[in-house]
Amino acid sequence: MARRMMSDEVQERIKQLILRRRLAPGDPLPTEGELTRRFGVSRNSVREALKALQAVNIVDIRHGFGTYVGSLSLDPFVEGVVFRAAVRHRHGEASLAELLEVREALEAGLIGSVAGRMPAPDLAALRELVEEMEREATDEDRVTAGTDRAFHLALYRSLGNHLLSEVLDAFWAALHRVRAELREDRQDPGVTCARHRAILAALEEGDAAGAVAAMRDHFAGIRAVLSAGGPGGEQDREALESPRGSQFEHVTLYPSLDVT
Repeated sequence: MARRMMSDEVQERIKQLILRRRLAPGDPLPTEGELTRRFGVSRNSVREALKALQAVNIVDIRHGFGTYVGSLSLDPFVEGVVFRAAVRHRHGEASLAELLEVREALEAGLIGSVAGRMPAPDLAALRELVEEMEREATDEDRVTAGTDRAFHLALYRSLGNHLLSEVLDAFWAALHRVRAELREDRQDPGVTCARHRAILAALEEGDAAGAVAAMRDHFAGIRAVLSAGGPGGEQDREALESPRGSQFEHVTLYPSLDVT
């Protein structure tokens, strides 16, 4: 217990050092020896603390080169969400439905805010991505994950909120990973293309209500696919087939940007 408390304390002191020195991802940190002397602790305590911080992307240990501030990405969060959802799904709990609800609450709560305010370059990028989806559907009989991910990230780029983009991407990645690992990632590519084109069309018209409706229709389609099959997850199927998915219907995450 004492050893764990020491490691936790050293972790906090390393994080405070990063903040005080205003270090950014990729900046070098003091060596193990320097940290040992600075904090007055053993080298093992420093190593344990650095390994723990590396696990959550706060530091990056490059053997033979040194230790640097890490990427600070949400990847460890995604891994935790994916594993949690997979375990709970196999115990018959509604983990997929919950993930889908979070994504829908975020995206349907945001999409109306960007309608009518989306810069022309972002609309052009969305058009290209929908066209790429349609090419993939024709040539490969599928819409690739990369194209879908790029579309959903491009939707909210104009808000200029980097944390929001990372959170949206984290929940996209978590749901995609769980669906793939549970082999529940089936959807008609033609339907996928049509639903994304409907979202784009509403944005091109500046139609906030239409964009929200198109986004909800998109998630209703995912919900229908997930509720249709796959072993286990009885509560998931019940939740996906119930009206739970619309419980966030009136959530608006950027109320100051609402289009009336």
